[in-house]
Amino acid sequence: MKVINIKKLFSGVSVPDLIEVSEQLDSSGKGELLNTLNWDQYTNGPEVRFNIAYSDNEILLKYYVKEGCLKAEMSLPNEKVYEDSCVEFFILPGEDGIYYNFEFNCIGTCLMGKGRGRADRTLADRCIISKIRRLPSMGYLPFSEKKGDFFWTLTLAIPFEIINPMMNKDLKGRVLKANFYKCGDKLSSPHYITWNPVNTESPDFHQPDYFGELGFR
Repeated sequence: MKVINIKKLFSGVSVPDLIEVSEQLDSSGKGELLNTLNWDQYTNGPEVRFNIAYSDNEILLKYYVKEGCLKAEMSLPNEKVYEDSCVEFFILPGEDGIYYNFEFNCIGTCLMGKGRGRADRTLADRCIISKIRRLPSMGYLPFSEKKGDFFWTLTLAIPFEIINPMMNKDLKGRVLKANFYKCGDKLSSPHYITWNPVNTESPDFHQPDYFGELGFR
């Protein structure tokens, strides 16, 4: 099982500027590679890494992606962003078995749900999703697939309050389960990549038994 020790940034600042968040995550180093290819039928994929930290009120996350196919057709909350160039963050914040999935295409469109498994997901209201601050390097306008040599980033600030009200306290010393993903179901070159390995016969990100650990320090 993979483990990340996460440092705290911006103590005493309730809502840090998102551009500054992006710069601080850049300065945190190369971060974590997202490069586990679990399924034989999908053995190629883009280069992906991410940096993660937290503040008084938010999880701070930045993805860095190099890929040859890029698509962002979904522009409304809870549309099928996993069919576009998509990065994902799943987190299990408590002992009740309920985990949260945050899925974003490269222009920051978000699908958010919660539940104990794939079959019982409840999608979040748009007003909840709107609380997630997003800074996509590709801008916010949708576009059809294009091919080339692309590098894009996505900076995110996810409030504790929309994950679990109990997280709205100091996380120092806590350990939570999570996993990170990259996919593109409807790209001309589809791929499914995970941070912590997932041991299933076919691609399935809704596998909390295969989450790694986030240690907040």
